[in-house]
Amino acid sequence: MAFARGKHAFFISDRSGMRFPYSERVREWTGLIVHTSEFEEKHPQLEPSRNVSDAVALKEPRPDTNNIFNAKFQFPVFNPSTLLFEDPFPVARGQVGTVTFGGNVVTPISATITGVSSTGSVGTVTASGTGGVTIAGTYTVTVQSYLGANKYYLNSSLQLTVNLSEGSTYRFDQSDSSNSGHPLRFSTTSNGTHGGGSQYTTGVTTSGTPGSAGAYTQITVASGAPTLYYYCTNHSGMGGQANTP
Repeated sequence: MAFARGKHAFFISDRSGMRFPYSERVREWTGLIVHTSEFEEKHPQLEPSRNVSDAVALKEPRPDTNNIFNAKFQFPVFNPSTLLFEDPFPVARGQVGTVTFGGNVVTPISATITGVSSTGSVGTVTASGTGGVTIAGTYTVTVQSYLGANKYYLNSSLQLTVNLSEGSTYRFDQSDSSNSGHPLRFSTTSNGTHGGGSQYTTGVTTSGTPGSAGAYTQITVASGAPTLYYYCTNHSGMGGQANTP
């Protein structure tokens, strides 16, 4: 279809609403019909960007084949007290020789190192304990009246039956003042010497006076130990049973 040239016609701009000569109209990228003086190019940022990544690798590279070494330099430090330059990071290397532990060692231990050499190995390392043993269990002993007679209470339990493991050490603490005059000992017979038996002494040690601070009877249970009974050496019927499974 043919259209008139419109050289004497006018049009109204879609942007400004003003009248301009028809021959000076243009179509913008937005689709608007505007005057040439109003025309605006499309901004490049309105175009979708291409996903372009920068090249990293080189094609057929020819790197230097010389070996590269990492070098660490350290310089001596001047000591004003000796007027000498000294190594800032002195390092000593060696190995421990003989390590000897005494029997019945209880932590913490102390170590004494002798025979140190700058180029050889450390000589003898001797570790000594505190003179005690590892305590597997402690029973606090008190003496209380029950039905008109004194009885041993272990950890607040009347004539408690205890289980003692072979090879382990147990302490019966008689520091409480109620233990005064009631030394605790062991026997293979119920009620000990009061029941016609004798005192059992294998692995048994005592310390202090019952009823005084630090007093205790201690037993290290021997292998194959029989069932034991704890009793008071001065009074009958106070003790209980100690199983040695």
